[in-house]
Amino acid sequence: PEALAPQARAIGPTVVAKSLRDALEADTIFLAVPFGEHRAVAKALPNWKDKTVIDATNAFGISPEELGGLPSSAVIAKAFTGARLVKGFNHLIAATLAADPIVEGGHRVVFLSSDDEDATAPVAALAKQLGFAPVKLGKLNEGGALVHARGRVWGQLIFQDLFKKEQ
Repeated sequence: PEALAPQARAIGPTVVAKSLRDALEADTIFLAVPFGEHRAVAKALPNWKDKTVIDATNAFGISPEELGGLPSSAVIAKAFTGARLVKGFNHLIAATLAADPIVEGGHRVVFLSSDDEDATAPVAALAKQLGFAPVKLGKLNEGGALVHARGRVWGQLIFQDLFKKEQ
């Protein structure tokens, strides 16, 4: 964590670097590592049962063939045996996500996708608690494809900084 402290401070004052050991104690874990590092993180526990993993990664530069034709989050779900996986918080850069999510009376949108519908609701509630407006996009191979990057292709919603106005 000490090595990442300068990057965390550069993102914003609310971002704090923690050890993997500390993160593993949580029920909900944001996976925000370079895509190729997800396997090393997944090996930290023999079984991820009762854990929700929010996949904030992108596989830009990783060919669809290397992913077996699957969405990158499906590959990650396989590595995290037993976890409830939700794709989310990956379509905007970290500095934007660290900024105040409430802008001009609206809430910054975060997109969520999962093949486990029961996992999406608590992540949506967490997003709201953090001040975001969660938008559920459906399953990983459907809506998740809109917010992932692989090969040299960005999903259609990557970098779309949208806001939902209060009603």
